[in-house]
Amino acid sequence: MRPFTYSTARTVEEALERAGNGATYLAGGTTLVDLMKLEVIEPAHVVDITAVPLRGIRADAGGLFIGAMERMADVAEHAQVAEPYPMLAESLRQSASPQIRNMATIGGNLLQRTRCGYFRDPATPCNKRSPGTGCPAVNGHNRAHAVLGTSDACVAAHPSDLAVALVALDAEVELRGKQGRRRVRLADFYRLPGSTPHLENELRAGELITGVTVPALPWARTSTYVKVRDRQSYEFALTSAAVAVNVVGGVIRAARAAAGGVGTRPWRLQAVEQALVGRPMRQETFEAAVAHAADGARSLSRNAFKPALLRRTLLRALNHLAG
Repeated sequence: MRPFTYSTARTVEEALERAGNGATYLAGGTTLVDLMKLEVIEPAHVVDITAVPLRGIRADAGGLFIGAMERMADVAEHAQVAEPYPMLAESLRQSASPQIRNMATIGGNLLQRTRCGYFRDPATPCNKRSPGTGCPAVNGHNRAHAVLGTSDACVAAHPSDLAVALVALDAEVELRGKQGRRRVRLADFYRLPGSTPHLENELRAGELITGVTVPALPWARTSTYVKVRDRQSYEFALTSAAVAVNVVGGVIRAARAAAGGVGTRPWRLQAVEQALVGRPMRQETFEAAVAHAADGARSLSRNAFKPALLRRTLLRALNHLAG
């Protein structure tokens, strides 16, 4: 680990004041510390924000608010999350390990970096880590990589389970910087790699995520999160699906669907949603809808199984909701 200076902040204002050039924020530290040890990230200054009061979980007629410093484990078990939004609670419970969920924060989870092995190895080229050096995953070890939203410059999959569920629910992130406050839809917050994969999101220099807002959606109680991975725990998704449906009289009146493990960002499946709406809640409807899940996919040498696996993952989620 390279030398760095360290300070603590107790208010948002203090944190913003100390976030100068080369500084980074430390929350739960479950990703940042690992990457600093690997010398993938080398901040000149670390600002510890664990004492900054960015906590709270509350629900009202407008929806659900979750403070950025809330711990993943606490959010997953909270009654205002687990009952009205099962897909959120399930996405959190299936993330990482219990020990990490007890430490990791909501804001940190949304900003975690890719688990691409080339990105995490400073001895190899990586456009996301060192722009212009190339993407060896395109023709290399790419079994776990993305098939949607990729470019010749980057094929790394987005790692967050929680972000998939939040994108399906049209959540927004609340941001605070020296220029003030702003809110951005999470679906728009993450950038496609294009030719600039090192620019991963719309966070401006020195800005903090202060919270997440999920719009009120009463029928989100009928939702689920299904994750397919190589082992049962402490593993990132090969594919995942966050699905919610509003069923009235046996007919699907509205639907939300998003996928993880297959995209360079959490992937909203609007074609699947459109194919579900107005159709009866039964197997034939599901099979016709999930056929659109991997539209536009570009498979690599070792992950050609992912489009079919995504369709089966969605089908499993829909069948679960149908009982």
